Parts: sequence; C-alpha cells; structure tokens
Amino acid sequence: MSNHRFIVRKAAVLGAGVMGAQIAAHLVNANIETLLFELPAESGDPSTPATKAIEKLKKLEPAPLSVTSKAACIQPANYDQHLGMLTDCDLVIEAIAERMDWKTDLYTKVAPHLGQHTIFASNTSGLSINQLAQAFPEELRHHFCGIHFFNPPRYMHLVEMIPCKESDARILDDLEAFLVTYLGKGVIRTKDTPNFIANRVGIFSMLATIHHARAFGLGFDLVDKLTGSLIGRPKSATFRTADVVGLDILAHVINTMQSTLTNDPWHAYYTPPAWLQALIDQGALGQKAGKGIYQKVGREIHVLDLTTNAYRLSVDTLDDDVTSLLKLKNPVEKFSALRASAHPQAQFLWAIHRDLFHYCAVHLTAIAENARDLDLAIRWGFGWNQGPFEIWQTVGWNQVTGWINEDIAAGKSMSNIPLPAWVQEAGQNGVQGVHTAQGSYAPVAHAMQPRSTLPVYRKQSFPDRLFGEEIVYGESILETDAVRMWHTGDEIAIVSFKSKMHTIDIEVLNGLQRAIEEAEHHWRALVIWQTEPPFSAGANLQKATEKPKTEKPKSEEPPSAFDQFMKKIKRTAQSTILQAARSLDLADALMAGKLAEVETLITRFQQLSQRLRYSMIPTVAAVDGLALGGGCEFAMHCDRAVATLESYIGLVEAGVGLLPAGGGCKELALRAGRNAIDGDPFPQLKHYFQTVAMAQLAKSAEQAKELGYLRPADPIIMNRFELLHAAKMQALALAESGYRPPLMPRGIPVAGSTGIATIKGTLVNMLEGHFISEHDYLIGSKIAHVMCGGDLTPGSLVDEEWFLRLERTAFIELLATEKTQARIAHTLKTGKPLRN
Repeated sequence: MSNHRFIVRKAAVLGAGVMGAQIAAHLVNANIETLLFELPAESGDPSTPATKAIEKLKKLEPAPLSVTSKAACIQPANYDQHLGMLTDCDLVIEAIAERMDWKTDLYTKVAPHLGQHTIFASNTSGLSINQLAQAFPEELRHHFCGIHFFNPPRYMHLVEMIPCKESDARILDDLEAFLVTYLGKGVIRTKDTPNFIANRVGIFSMLATIHHARAFGLGFDLVDKLTGSLIGRPKSATFRTADVVGLDILAHVINTMQSTLTNDPWHAYYTPPAWLQALIDQGALGQKAGKGIYQKVGREIHVLDLTTNAYRLSVDTLDDDVTSLLKLKNPVEKFSALRASAHPQAQFLWAIHRDLFHYCAVHLTAIAENARDLDLAIRWGFGWNQGPFEIWQTVGWNQVTGWINEDIAAGKSMSNIPLPAWVQEAGQNGVQGVHTAQGSYAPVAHAMQPRSTLPVYRKQSFPDRLFGEEIVYGESILETDAVRMWHTGDEIAIVSFKSKMHTIDIEVLNGLQRAIEEAEHHWRALVIWQTEPPFSAGANLQKATEKPKTEKPKSEEPPSAFDQFMKKIKRTAQSTILQAARSLDLADALMAGKLAEVETLITRFQQLSQRLRYSMIPTVAAVDGLALGGGCEFAMHCDRAVATLESYIGLVEAGVGLLPAGGGCKELALRAGRNAIDGDPFPQLKHYFQTVAMAQLAKSAEQAKELGYLRPADPIIMNRFELLHAAKMQALALAESGYRPPLMPRGIPVAGSTGIATIKGTLVNMLEGHFISEHDYLIGSKIAHVMCGGDLTPGSLVDEEWFLRLERTAFIELLATEKTQARIAHTLKTGKPLRN
C-alpha cells in the first residue's frame, strides 16, 4: 500500500435524485468542487436533468445549501459526455435508485474511468455491499464500500459506512476521517446486513408501533402524540415521519426486510399493512404528494381514520392519567407505572418499548459491533434523545430484563424467542447495563469496547455521550451561579454559561467580567463555549435590571421597575391582547423615571462587549446553534468567532420593537467605516441596515458571513463535536503570534444626515405602500439614526463611544413606547412577532 495521502479536491455524485442532489449540495457546503451526474436529456443540452436538479436545490426547505450561491459550484454532468472527468475525482458517491441491477450496470460503465486512488461509495439504504462489489474488478473492490447518508444529508448527523470483504482498512479510515471533519458526520461502521443498523431498528420500531396501535385501537394522530416529544423522539413521531419519508419508500424498505430476512423471528411482521398499500395505490404517498396518512385541508390537518376509511380532523388529546405518568421524571417510576397501568395508552407505550428492546437484544450481534453503535445510529439517524439500550439501562437493566422475560413467557411479546445470554451477562457488571466509562458492551467479545482510536477523534474532547459514560468538563477555575470558568489541562481558559438557553443577564455579565480578569492574569486566552447548544439566545430582558445578589434575604430586595414591568407583561399575556394593551398603561406609569436603571444595564452590556474586544488576552467565541441578539454581539466582539455550519446567528431585536444595544449597531457601523469607499461608508452600511432592521437571522454560518455577523477570517467547521478543539487552536494561534488587542479606532467615518435621509426616504415609500406600519417606520428610523452616526455631516469622524451612546438612547426611547411593549407582550404569549 502506498503512502498516498487522501485529500478530496474534487468529488462526483452519480444520480441527481433527491438524495444525490442533496449529497452534492453538502459537498459544496464543505467547499469541495463537485460533479453531479444524471442520465442525458433526450433533446437539447444533455446535462439539462442535472442542471434542473441543481436549480431545485435553491428552492428546497430545509435548505440543503448553506447559501444559495454554492449551487454554482456544482457542475452538471451526464453519463454520455463526462465519464472521463471521473478520473480526477478523489471520491465518487453513487446515489441512484435502490435497484441492484441498475447499480451494478452503472458500476460496470464507470469502472474504467475511475482514478487510481479514487474511493467509490454506494449510498444505499439497505442493499448488500458485498453483492454490489462483484460488479467491480477485484482491484477496485479495495476502494469500494457502502456509505449511507440520512435524509436530509446536510442536517442528519448519521452516516453508516459498510465495508465489503475486500475494502482496504486504510481506505475506510481515510473516508471516515473525511466524513467526520469535512462533512461533520457521526460515522457508524455497520455489518453488511439488510438495512444495516438504523433502518433495521428504526423501521422495526415503526412496524411494532403499527402493530400495537391496531391491537390497542389507537388512531394515527393519538399514536403520534404518544410517540413524539413526550418520549424523547422528534415531534414528527411515527406516522408524520412516514409521510415525510414517503409511504412508497417505507413500503420498499419493509419489503426488502421481508424478502431478505426470511429467518428472522419477527418476519411475520415484515409486511406493509393493507391500509399502507391502499394509500400507495391511490398515489397518496405522503408529504411529496400532498396527501398520505395526513392531509392538509385549508389550515386544518386531517388524518386517515381506519374505522371509517376516511379522513377526519386530527385531534391528539391524551388521557389525563397517561399524561401524568409521562410527566414522571424518574424513568424507573415512569416505566413501572406504564407497565402496571391498565390503560390502553399506557400499555401501548410499554409494549412498543418492550418489543424494541427485545428485538435489539436478539439482533445486536448480527448487525453491530457493540451497543454504542446501535444506540448512536438511532439517535443520529432518527433523532431520538436516547437509543434503545440507553433507555433500557436508565430504567434499570435487570428489572427490564425480568419484565421482558415475563411478557415472553405470558405470550404478550411479538416474538417468543428468548433473550440472548449476553443480556444476562451485561446485567452482572457494576453498572448493570451496556454503557460504562470503559466502553460499551460487545457481545462477541463479551467485553466493554472502547471508542474508536482513529486520530480524527482526538479533536473531539467531549463526543456525544451515552447514558452510563462519564463526562467531566475539565477542572474549575472559578464558578458563580451564572458561569463556570474551567480548563482541560492546557493554557486556554474556557467559560460556559449556566442560564437557560444561555441567555445573558446581569449575573452572566458579572461572571464573564471576572472570567476575563482571571484569564488576563493567569491564562493565555479565553474561549466562550457552551457544553450544549445553543451558544446564547441573547439578553434576558426579564432579569435585565435585577440587582446583584447580596446576603440580604430575598424578601428585603424589592424587585426593580423593569422586572415588575416584565412580570406584568407575562401576566397579561396570558389573557387577551386587549387586556395586555390596557395593562401597559400601568406599566408605562410604573417605569416613569426608572428607565435610567435599564440604561445602566445596557451600559454594562456594552462595556462587556468592549472588554471582549480589548482585553489583553485573545478571546474566541465558539458558536453552535442559536446566537441571537446579545449572543451575536458577544461573538462579533471576540477576536475570533469559530462557528459550526449549523449556527443560526442574528441581531433580531427589531422583531420585538427594539434595536441591538450591546454594541451590535456600533460594530456594523465600524465595519462599514473600515470598508468606506472614498470615505463614504454608506454603500456597505445600507446592507447592514437592512440586516438589522429586518431582524435577519442567518440560517447557516456561511450566510452569517454574507450578512456581516461573522467576519471573513472567522472559521466555519462542520462537526460540532470538533468546535471546542478548533476554537482553542484559534485562541492558541493568536496567543502564540504575540497577541495584542487592537487599538481603539479614533476616526470612524459616518454616513450622517444624508445617509439617514436616504434610508428614511425608502422607509416612507414602504409606509405609504402599506408594506410597513408606522411603528416599523419609527424602529427603522431609530436604527438608521444610530448606524449612520446621528445628524452629523457625512464623513464626520467619531469614536466607538459615540455609537454606543446613540444605541443606548434609541433603545430606551423604543422601550418606552406602548407599541414596543405590546410587541414584547405578544411575543411572550405566542412566540411570534407582532406587527402593529
């Protein structure tokens, strides 16, 4: 074997269907030049089918492209003209229809054109990889394997990698490292069995749900209520998920199991139910057909009712007794109560878990190397909070084992096959289960198998943990009720917030201030990283003016005016909007003369933003998930922001009738000033104004760069579990380069009165055209006034404090208006913006 280093400079995807096109999209998300092949058109440009597929990517939701401009990086191709271009591709992914004959015919066609080091992978959801490999000459089989992306490829973390017998070990290691770091995936190596791990277990779970729903007489909508977020699964639950996947696809996977798993103890259940086949025959294939198990009628959701074989209005009311059982926080108590209950809904929930546990235990040895691989496959591929074995272990391994054995003996389970002997073995260790700090149980080895030691995983300081595995976030440096500062044995300090959604209040500000001071004295850099996403949902306005905690009893501390104001809004938001509007008159009176208190808090926020910018050590924001409002402003003021692709960043204050006042407007004005054309910042500033005034939320880190929230130098990484490592490396690089904070700019050119007038002219036209309300006009005018630097002569030079004062003043003025207060109240009540 040569020492050739595996680098993917160019890739190709064969097949421009739903999966193929979206895999190509994610490759260009990772800045990989990509060819997308499809059959040639019968007339005109032969590559038209591929071109159309690329254009369609721009319109899909959720967006497969990080930014629509990336579509131009996918090159359309066809099999008649462009096979020779495969020679230059380092990776070729086949993603045509799940037909063994079609795939093998294509392999024979493309094999002569593959490069010496090209890795060829089939994106199949269940076909035999070893059988597919036979279509290649023996020397090419060493570079061949299965690679199963889950839909949609950009967002689903799981990729199953399936070797064939001849797959070269180094090729597999190279491909896994590429998938993990460059495509941001969680890779599970599976055995070459039908439907591999995730679909094998996930589809059985759906079949068990279908079986028990019928047995207990439960409707589709009620089952979805029971099998969704209430038990730690996605809101789409079971039957809504089937509609999204496509009922024809579901039936195809079931039929594959029926034809290939003939000796399976559960084989009798591998048959599409009659109602499913009837829907398919009618063309009611689910979401893609506009009708399936569910259909939308106007604004109403209707569901198929098997008792009448007709659609009815969907209702999902649970029995109060079952609801109370599901609210039990202790999993042992919850499952004990569900199993003991005589209520059909409770019995249904126990039954679907029992048969899933049973199924996974019997088949683990055949389909996976260890219990960890199975659990992570289900979590990453189906979006469950916990995998089957994790749930089993949290409830009590030996207790559940006894319950399953009792039900098998009583004939209640879907199969009478006994639990395998390894289940008893796993119950005899110290933790009584399959997941421990030393690894996860591998039945063949009768031992705990540790995680992969591939070098790529050294970048994952804190990988996705399973129940039973230890997780210790470093050693504490300092800790308050709001933040924890810690380290992992090197010279980089890390600070994490403790608040819900990592919102920012006075206690977080004070804690962060202490962390910066500590880092300046004893550490080389400071990274803001949260142990779980999001990065920060922004300022916690409810606590915005709470006084710092003292030793006084709480009863001696009167709540601030603003705190009373927010509580008043919360109370009234539970009633009607009219009542809320009336109560705000009282809130206005209550706040009279107290807004200075709010301004003090805003000033404190601005000082912390500036402190992040001008501290004597480099500061790095490690952004993942939401970074809204104040969270966005913190990221903008750190020396670097390292963001995962799936970061949703924005200054969204205008959505509740306010404007960014933690330095966000100032920062964008400063950036526009730096890019001024002949001393005029307005060409760039008008773009930033639109971003702020429309409360635009970037739906990827790439889009955040386009909108100006992230800087060109801010790195974007694909795998969230590598985020902390990447952020620390950035911090260390800045420290090693002899870091000094930037000098404060003393001469920032402003757009001034001319810029304000230009923006207001546009706003007037929108107001007169009824595109915005009068209050929208007021908000937009305030934002323009701040970002343009106030009523100054265009080109006047100001400093940062000038913009910060304008921010504070405009924020307070908007907060004092009745309509902004109404917007806040409406958002608290509905979670949606109000346009008044």
